[in-house]
Amino acid sequence: MAIDRAGLAAFLRLRREALQPEDIGLPRGPRRRTSGLRREEVAALCNMSTDYYARLEQERGPHPSPEMIAAIAQGLHLSLDERDHLFRLAGHGAPARGWGGDHVTPGLARIFDRLHDTPAEIVTELGETLRQTPLGVALTGDAKRFTGPARSMGYRWFTDPASRALYDPADHDFLGRMFASGLREAVTRRGPGSRAAHYADLLLARSEEFRAVWDAHEVGIRPNEVKRFVHPSLGSLELHCQTLLDPFQSHYLLVYTATPGSESHEKLRLLSVIGTQITSTNTGLA
Repeated sequence: MAIDRAGLAAFLRLRREALQPEDIGLPRGPRRRTSGLRREEVAALCNMSTDYYARLEQERGPHPSPEMIAAIAQGLHLSLDERDHLFRLAGHGAPARGWGGDHVTPGLARIFDRLHDTPAEIVTELGETLRQTPLGVALTGDAKRFTGPARSMGYRWFTDPASRALYDPADHDFLGRMFASGLREAVTRRGPGSRAAHYADLLLARSEEFRAVWDAHEVGIRPNEVKRFVHPSLGSLELHCQTLLDPFQSHYLLVYTATPGSESHEKLRLLSVIGTQITSTNTGLA
């Protein structure tokens, strides 16, 4: 499948010009003359150099990989149809849709981009973190750095003891049961050839604790609305977790807030001031 450089360049330019600063949580400055976003702004959203992105709009440069196209589709807040079209213009087959995908849909992305002052994250049904706000990283550490099965919080729970340090020890038994329950439901929904089934097989081979919980065949264990965190610098926090589901991709937006006037509310305020500095050495948490 050959790349359509002219079509790709035109599509990228039009989508960039259609995306407004307000769509990604940026203020519109008085001196802005560009229609839509600037190239450097889009490049930053896509985690690539401005030069690389500019060359694509100029019908030159290397053939972009599927990974680069996926990053551009996400940065430009493309719909699933637009994402598929972009892949085909770049000479690649469109990724599979649905629960197994990592593409965050525009509606969920727009909400997320407005939560810059709140701990929040977008996760898959297997607990794989796709996006975190800066305060989300400050609260739980950078969960996007993991690869492979370790992307799943449920998988890390049973294979990496350091992952539990973030949560109140009194909740550990419940959380282990909850992760196993959620994985069992995902395996039932997605079938024996799914990523969920693969994770379950890996855990059954690696973790005696997981085998014991799995054999209980518990389902329907849902997260508590109030989550008790143990932050390495701020200590205990009790945060309310509100969840928004994107049914098209089975992604969940998790937003953490504290009761106004509470000790946890004051600690969140402090976290917003200090930011990620106090978690820079906390590489084991997620």
